[in-house]
Amino acid sequence: MHSLGEVMTLRSLLFVLLIASSVSMHVATAQAQTGEIISRSELRVCADPNNLPFSNEHEEGFENRIAHVVGDELKLPVSYFWFPQVIGFVRNTLRTYQCDLVMGTVAGDDIMQTTNPYYFSAYVMIYRSDRGLNLTGLDDPAIQGMRVGIIAGTPPSNLLIRHGLMAKAKPYALTVDTRYESPARQMIQDIMGGEIDAGVLWGPIAGYYVKHEKLPLQFALLKNEPGAPRMDYHIAMGVRGNEPDWRRRINAVIIKRQSDIKAILRDYGVPLLNEQGELLSR
Repeated sequence: MHSLGEVMTLRSLLFVLLIASSVSMHVATAQAQTGEIISRSELRVCADPNNLPFSNEHEEGFENRIAHVVGDELKLPVSYFWFPQVIGFVRNTLRTYQCDLVMGTVAGDDIMQTTNPYYFSAYVMIYRSDRGLNLTGLDDPAIQGMRVGIIAGTPPSNLLIRHGLMAKAKPYALTVDTRYESPARQMIQDIMGGEIDAGVLWGPIAGYYVKHEKLPLQFALLKNEPGAPRMDYHIAMGVRGNEPDWRRRINAVIIKRQSDIKAILRDYGVPLLNEQGELLSR
């Protein structure tokens, strides 16, 4: 049985431990608000394990290569937390502190803080180059009556409706588990097989198939139209909003290594635009 003095000593010790714990939690919270609590011993990237041309677990995508440019500049080894690019991707990766950088997202994305953009591209219409066609976009009269593939829910869907092409359109799922399905690849196969006459894809995906798969394909940029969702987007990297110093460090890398980043993008056939939305010479 404890004496009164021993009980008071134990209570005092407990009180001190509680105060110390409270102070520690407060400091940790304050550090988390500035990002200082995060270990920077490696560049931990959030990425999809099977989503070429962007990334895969063999590190064959252009975002994998750009991640290594970032890691090289920061003098940090690159590691990955793999998760399919589906609904909940950011919630299950960046927000759970499993990783610290998302390589590609639309600049100004409202579910995470974004860096300066590192490229500017657009949606395109892709079709066979050996059919004698020279299509200029979804407003081209020559495309009337054709069957066009569209990834459901993407911005160009609005243009298909506007130009009377939706009735014969073939939709492809937007949200899939990329470990097992690839709507973009299926669309390309359908174009090559004649199932559809043309398809609408995000430019970096279309450019990759044109350049790396060596298929008889060509594409036309989709133009912005008044009253419709825009077709071109600046692409940035994503970080947590409570880590401004980390964001500044990544921005500095993007600025300093822009020529290296652009060379990688060109190597993968990514159509790059200038600030006027015009296709840069390749």
